[in-house]
Amino acid sequence: MFLQKISDFIIDTGNFIWSYPLLILLLGGGLFFLIYSRFLPFFYFRHALKLLSGKYDNPDEPGQISHYQALSTAISGSVGMGNVSGIAVGIVTGGPGAVFWMWISALLGAATEFFTNTLGVLYRGRDSSGEIQGGPMYVITEGLGKKWRFLAIFFSFFGMIGVTSMFQANQLTQAIRDIILVPNHVQAGFTSNLITGILLTIFVTLVITGGIKRIAKIAAKIAPVMIILYILAVIYIIISNPGQIIPGLKLIFVDAFSARAAMGGAVGSLIITGVRRASFSNEAGIGATTLAHGAAKTNEPVRQGLIGMLGPFIDTIIVCTMTALAIIITGVWDHPEADGITLTALAFEQSIPTYGPYILITCVSIFALSTMFSYPYYGAKCFSFIFGTRHTYIYYIFYILTIMIGALGSLKVVLSIIDSSYGLMAFPTMLSALWLAPKVMKAAKEYFKRV
Repeated sequence: MFLQKISDFIIDTGNFIWSYPLLILLLGGGLFFLIYSRFLPFFYFRHALKLLSGKYDNPDEPGQISHYQALSTAISGSVGMGNVSGIAVGIVTGGPGAVFWMWISALLGAATEFFTNTLGVLYRGRDSSGEIQGGPMYVITEGLGKKWRFLAIFFSFFGMIGVTSMFQANQLTQAIRDIILVPNHVQAGFTSNLITGILLTIFVTLVITGGIKRIAKIAAKIAPVMIILYILAVIYIIISNPGQIIPGLKLIFVDAFSARAAMGGAVGSLIITGVRRASFSNEAGIGATTLAHGAAKTNEPVRQGLIGMLGPFIDTIIVCTMTALAIIITGVWDHPEADGITLTALAFEQSIPTYGPYILITCVSIFALSTMFSYPYYGAKCFSFIFGTRHTYIYYIFYILTIMIGALGSLKVVLSIIDSSYGLMAFPTMLSALWLAPKVMKAAKEYFKRV
């Protein structure tokens, strides 16, 4: 009974944080950035793609990783289980219409990412070891001034929790249980979850002790592979159901405004569900990706803003949409019992008999692990901002423990913990970006004149 009360409190807290004030801040802020910039970032979309080629890279410029590695690290953190099981949770909670509001959130989020990531380089600071760092906490202290340090600490505290891998561990454990163990008549329960958690803990520990350079190298190699592999599988599912593609898209648009599927007509709640799941997936406005982009080797903040802008397009417009269509057109979205990764697995099993679930488990393993490799770097930066770099090993221990918590916890509780942290991270990130928006536009005008 006591544990149930704690679980209910955590879930209620997440719902309270993700209410209309946060919705207005994220959507309203994104709309402001889009209009204030006169849609400027989108006019240079091709230029953003060219930046990834390495043509503009200069190894002598300050920073730790290249433009491409920064985006790969950010994508490895954002393109993960949120695209596979997070979107399934959104559809189960809000119906197919939630996908439409995820699209809107992503388009506005691209403008937000341009501003936040430009600021992440424009106002870089140095940690206690003297190494150059970027992120919302440095944007606040360097851009707004030391008197606002409490906001930076607020972001860093919840950042340490928000970028743990509880959700990834939870859903990977569920995938292994439901896709591999149960179908093969292997007894699955606490013991199997514990074993999976231990194996994940050992594997992630071996990787993250290498630091950001090792993480960036691994992310740069597996990020494109994991996206292409997953998209090819989902495209096959979609083209295998050609007669359901148009009805599926129509259902998304109809439900976006009627909310008849699962929300009982509560369109406002449906919008919150869509924005909540999009923010969890692409992290626009949350500030987590700024921690990676702020480490890029560059003297041009606007370049990193343009590269960061690509994240929501890749993450939500492409990968999340693929997953959503696979779930909707196969008709499994209203399954009475399935949720999270299990729902996506049903779509794969229905369209690719026998092999589909195993293809999915391969993809989600790469998704989950790539995120789990990237997140400790984010969390360690938040920890070191408050406590100094000397003691970052303490955060790594905490991070590793959360993998076990995620593997053994329930989906709703784990997701609510991460959602709550993300929501609270968004307030200082968005408020500081809105305040410093004129600085971004000044830098953008100067940069584009040179271009």
